[in-house]
Amino acid sequence: MEERKIRVAITQGDTNGTGFELIFKAFEDPAMLELFIPIIYGSPKIAVYHRKALGMDVSYSIISNVEDAKAGRLNLLACFDEEIKVELGQSSPESARAAKVSLEQAMADVSERKVDALVAVPAAVNDVLLKKPEALVIRTVDDLRVSLLTNGLALRNVADAITKTRIVEKATIFHQALRRDLRISAPRIAVLSLNPVVKGVDSLGAEEREEIIPAIDELSSNGIQAFGPYPADEFFGCGAYTKFDGVLAMYYDQGMAPFKSITNEEGILLVAGLPIVATIPAGSEDFNKAGKGTSDASSLRQAIYAAIDISRNRVNYDEPLGNPLVKLYKEKRDDSEKVRFAVRAKDQFKKEDRPGFGQRREEHTKNPTTEE
Repeated sequence: MEERKIRVAITQGDTNGTGFELIFKAFEDPAMLELFIPIIYGSPKIAVYHRKALGMDVSYSIISNVEDAKAGRLNLLACFDEEIKVELGQSSPESARAAKVSLEQAMADVSERKVDALVAVPAAVNDVLLKKPEALVIRTVDDLRVSLLTNGLALRNVADAITKTRIVEKATIFHQALRRDLRISAPRIAVLSLNPVVKGVDSLGAEEREEIIPAIDELSSNGIQAFGPYPADEFFGCGAYTKFDGVLAMYYDQGMAPFKSITNEEGILLVAGLPIVATIPAGSEDFNKAGKGTSDASSLRQAIYAAIDISRNRVNYDEPLGNPLVKLYKEKRDDSEKVRFAVRAKDQFKKEDRPGFGQRREEHTKNPTTEE
């Protein structure tokens, strides 16, 4: 029996930007059409304009309903057909509204299971998706996956936003995404500290003692392998990040500056915590490249591949859980592997250069200190 092909909704983005250029470039290779059924959500008139302006020979079929999408071809679902003035490189209220219409209809169709996954090209309107309260954005390249506890906050406000409840909530979503979406059976999550750690427990800040460490302990009691808190400079500098499946940073610069230094790539964004599968090529909309034919579609391809994989992974993960067997006995929890890994993780840091660093969590647990 032939496997059903996954349907992926791809938004057009801002009509004055590079959205259609990225899409057409991504599908210049006919082999892309063998992997899934692509459905572009956008305007046929805008598509024609961009194809002519770029001089690209990519064919597509215009459809009015999702049900009309066919395999083996690029389908363009007409979200609207009104006249919109195209001014390449210049964002306008009309072009942004067109992007929003495209995104909202794609999100609705994925939510109603008419389509299996959503891939949104970079656009300002993607904040509708990224800033949902339940969403956790995971930036990834290969095996490096970094998520942020806070985002879009002024640095002076970050400390107030770091709470035990928030850490447990975000790390739990992270854990579930690693297991269900990426099929990592026993994911290990590193939690970074907010404050620099100089020597041992005495240098821990109030945020580490009162919020971060208690959150890590609660996560561990819930069966989630969370470790830390680790100071970002040593954690990334000595390569300890390679021992973890995910990294939860406290704020943007702490997580994204090392990420970009290590990878030299934009990567892609996995939007976890939502009932739908959603990915986005990393990076902002670059209006300076609009109409010049210089945009790189590799990140869009990677976002598409990820969306396909996550869609399959969720089905494979959920299917055995649909009718679980009744437990006849209570399982005995085994923390031996977690303890062994914790020891190995601490060894990634130079203990002789930082006395007491490797033992600071144990010391805190046994002899908690308070600020004078």
